[in-house]
Amino acid sequence: MEKLYEKALEAYNNSYSPYSKFKVGASILLKDGNIINGCNVENASYGLSNCAERTTLFTAYTKGYRKEDIEKMLVIGDSDRPVSPCGACRQVLVELMNLDCQVILTNLNKEYKTLTVDELLPYSFNNEDL
Repeated sequence: MEKLYEKALEAYNNSYSPYSKFKVGASILLKDGNIINGCNVENASYGLSNCAERTTLFTAYTKGYRKEDIEKMLVIGDSDRPVSPCGACRQVLVELMNLDCQVILTNLNKEYKTLTVDELLPYSFNNEDL
């Protein structure tokens, strides 16, 4: 858990967030022991920004990993309580991670809240709805 936290914090420190000033970092522990991390990257056209959770998942997929390879994700932000993923990220997690996969939410004070992907977005829209 500490290594996952450290990697997410490293990504947090690499955040490009000049507009919101709200840094977020994320890390994924893969079943092969590797850790992939990512941060939020903003853009003056806000809709073109990318959250840390999606950056991290997209990087994992780019490297050839898939949902069955992911053990857990940790997300960190500078918030009063453990940071919470936005709705868009929750939808991406539903598609790119197993529903029973753990998502550990935390902050710079190391307060933790652990949920599954399914708990983050119950009754989610998925490929069966198409």
